[in-house]
Amino acid sequence: MIDHDIQDASCVDAATVAERLQVDPATGLADAEAARRLEENGPNELRGKPAVPTWRKILAQFQDPLIYLLLAAVVISLVSWAIEGAEGLPVDAVVIAIVVILNAVLGYTQEARAEDAVAALGSMTAATSTVLRGGELKTVPSADLVVGDVLVLNEGDAVGADARLLSASALRIQEASLTGESEAVTKNAATLAAPAPLAERHDMVHKGTAVVQGVGRAVVTAVGMSTEVGAIAEMLDATEEEPTPLQTEVSHISRMLGTAVVIIALVVMITIVVVDGVTEPADFVVVLLLGVSLAVAAVPEGMPAILSVVLAIGVQRLARRNAVVKQLNSVEALGSASVICTDKTGTLTRNEMTIERVVTASGSADVTGVGYRPDGTLTAGGEDLAGPQRLETQLLLGAGSLANNAQLTERDGEWTIQGDPTEAAFLVAARKLPGTAEQLSRFERVAEIPFTSDRKMMSTLHRERDDGTSLVFSKGAPDVLLAHCARYQVGEGTAPLTDALRRERLAEVEALSAEAFRTLGVAYRVADDVPPGSDDVDASIEHELVYLGVVGIIDPPRAEAATAIAEAHRAGIRVIMITGDHPTTAIRIAADLGIIEPGGRAVTGTELDTVDDRTLRENVHEVSVYARVSPKHKLLLVDTLQSEGQIVAMTGDGVNDAPALKSADIGVAMGVTGTEVTKEAARMILGDDNFATIVMAVRQGRVIFDDIKKFLRYLLSSNMGEVLTVFLGVVFAGVIGLNEASDETIVLPLLATQILWINLITDSGPALAMGVDPEIDDVMARRPRRPEDRAIDTRMWRGIVTVGLVMALVTLFAIDVFLPGGLVEGDDSLEVARTAGFTTLVLAQLFNALNARSETTSAFHGLFRNGWLWGAIGLGIVLQFAVVEVPFLQVAFGTGSLDLVHWGVCTALASVVLWYDEVRKLVIRAAAQR
Repeated sequence: MIDHDIQDASCVDAATVAERLQVDPATGLADAEAARRLEENGPNELRGKPAVPTWRKILAQFQDPLIYLLLAAVVISLVSWAIEGAEGLPVDAVVIAIVVILNAVLGYTQEARAEDAVAALGSMTAATSTVLRGGELKTVPSADLVVGDVLVLNEGDAVGADARLLSASALRIQEASLTGESEAVTKNAATLAAPAPLAERHDMVHKGTAVVQGVGRAVVTAVGMSTEVGAIAEMLDATEEEPTPLQTEVSHISRMLGTAVVIIALVVMITIVVVDGVTEPADFVVVLLLGVSLAVAAVPEGMPAILSVVLAIGVQRLARRNAVVKQLNSVEALGSASVICTDKTGTLTRNEMTIERVVTASGSADVTGVGYRPDGTLTAGGEDLAGPQRLETQLLLGAGSLANNAQLTERDGEWTIQGDPTEAAFLVAARKLPGTAEQLSRFERVAEIPFTSDRKMMSTLHRERDDGTSLVFSKGAPDVLLAHCARYQVGEGTAPLTDALRRERLAEVEALSAEAFRTLGVAYRVADDVPPGSDDVDASIEHELVYLGVVGIIDPPRAEAATAIAEAHRAGIRVIMITGDHPTTAIRIAADLGIIEPGGRAVTGTELDTVDDRTLRENVHEVSVYARVSPKHKLLLVDTLQSEGQIVAMTGDGVNDAPALKSADIGVAMGVTGTEVTKEAARMILGDDNFATIVMAVRQGRVIFDDIKKFLRYLLSSNMGEVLTVFLGVVFAGVIGLNEASDETIVLPLLATQILWINLITDSGPALAMGVDPEIDDVMARRPRRPEDRAIDTRMWRGIVTVGLVMALVTLFAIDVFLPGGLVEGDDSLEVARTAGFTTLVLAQLFNALNARSETTSAFHGLFRNGWLWGAIGLGIVLQFAVVEVPFLQVAFGTGSLDLVHWGVCTALASVVLWYDEVRKLVIRAAAQR
């Protein structure tokens, strides 16, 4: 019976593991047995989400409270149309239905495009693994690996499954995607004495990691969802996504509008029935139609479509700058973020080990330039290296480059490495010191004594091509290497390495470690004791070495990350580093980037396991660096921050980041180095893995939210003008002469079709133009929007209502001016007077488009910065002229022609809205300065 559930195989002897899994490590599984196990247990794949049917994606576009409201308006319009006798087409119902359908098509299309972009980022060839089956080495798809397979690991391989090491030689695994460790981890087959954290299981290899050095063999103990990656995927399934702030806000506005529409319609209808003593069925139909008119006037039919268009434009704008947003509503969420929780390795840092310090007998040298591009210099005290120090440094970097298995290559201007990133750092640094790399070709490599976790050093034997001199080059942990050294390099000569000098050298190492550098010592010797032509050497040649010095290596911060973090802080956004790396390294990088002040502290995952809820909440308020954390800790921190009222953005690239990304208000995955699990969990994917792109997205999110507020201010104040025009027009019909102009019981100041024209045609253009309005104010100079802050606050509502009231008053006054009777005596027909009122309201709303660009800034500030807005205003004027003067449109919308005097009066009255709002803004600005 095969034991498919070996609890903590790291604590079980390798031979015992193989025995339980019924496999001979020398030959591996037979092909037939591997096929049987694959059939029995399924492929080595993570469980993916079931594909969402197209019909469900389309249906999801209608699941919005405002859409429900519009559909209700369609039903009411159809009922009213049927009560009237079902004559002609139900224009209101048809137009609103078209708007709803177009909005759904737009939303579906944009999200489909985002899915395609995500798929393009994730497309890659299927992974393969080398296994031992039936005594032969075979390459099989990693999806076909089964428990009991013997994996054969070589440098550059991706580990296809969780496995217990059978043997290892100089084996080092890059586990950053799983544990957050920036440095490759040394592995060996020795059994652990007790269970250990994932990052410290040296006898195990895991799915989703990569071999950067050495070779090894391992027996597969877990595949698919049973792997460590699978456990995180399970956690991901149990993590619920939170609605974005914009989704919450739109739902709030929709509920509020729905309630207001019902209340307004009922109050008006009841008032008319009571005041006018309505008793006839025909009059009840008129009252019901009035209610529908008010509903049409109150509901901004174009708002869902405009919101989708604005968000879609924001998505495209971000995509052009390497940020792929999977859902439209997520665009705005980053603009609301008050905290960005970010991984370190590969996100804030380059994930490219770099030598920044070289210490030799003559002193310390600083190395400029980061990453694998060999651009930079070596200086001491700000001056170029010279004299003995230059020679010592040249020898050190040359020796480190020869005791090395990495490769540095350049293709089309891009520098890449193969092998261990730490070893590659020597090759890069050597190229920065002129004359060093060129000397390496003098030596021919003969043999290697590989690095092991026990020895903590490696050596290579080289022969000089010119005279055949044999040399040993060694590098490793400085304290270990020093034990093999008898002398140290001083300029062109050497000197005895006394105990006092050893202590000094170790003090140099400790000083570098205190600065969070990873240290490696380098040494050499002329190997006179190795016979010419001999390549049969072992560790016995590592004696009487000459110590050259030590290098300080670090995974450097991205150059643009510090600027981006400073910009985030200026915007009131807190940046928190959550990493699996060592606390000292995390603190150093965080201080370099400005996340914390020098001397700040980090909290470890172990500490998080022991604190109570109160202390945890205190930590999230005060501590901005968390180190040695596991996936559950990342999720815990995100959830705690959210419970404290923060809007959290979480960035990351590793599998270990995925649950926290999904739980965050918006998860941001790295597109280049990010795993597929992470990309699936995220709402936004960075195509360039650049932290600065996140801050750019924050700015764009804030601009988009500002633009949303602009068109909401415009649409709602315009709709308020329509509602108040109808309401006040009916209530005060006798005052302005409407009752005298018709024999009907109830005379409406505007027809339902005219209101619909305003909402769908005249309003939509300016609202769309405001959706792409340039940034007027410095959006990064303000604090983040709190979750309890409404998009439409009290002051904005006050402005909406007062501007709407002014619109209604000037509209009704225009009707009064041209109607016989009322406050001002006129001589036009009801059709012409109503058309004048209709035109005044349209022009007032076009003036209002200039007002709505800011709650406090004058409309004349940056008046011509938005060409789209002026185009929309011009189009609105043309369309209004057409609906007033074109005969077939006159019939459809109940309008009559206006002469030049009519147009002049309408324009003058409409402009009152602009001047009123200028005065209102002036008062607000004056009050703010007190």
